[in-house]
Amino acid sequence: MDRPAPDPRKMLDVWMEWERGDTTPGQVLKDLKIAGLRELLEAQAGAES
Repeated sequence: MDRPAPDPRKMLDVWMEWERGDTTPGQVLKDLKIAGLRELLEAQAGAES
């Protein structure tokens, strides 16, 4: 199964919803995972090594 590329804009939107108190922490983690947070972090960590 191919996963879409990480979407930093979507991740920021999810984060901002949480900061406003519109979303629970569990939902935030779920949405960040769906948006590709792991892949984004792995790519960033690899670029810094």
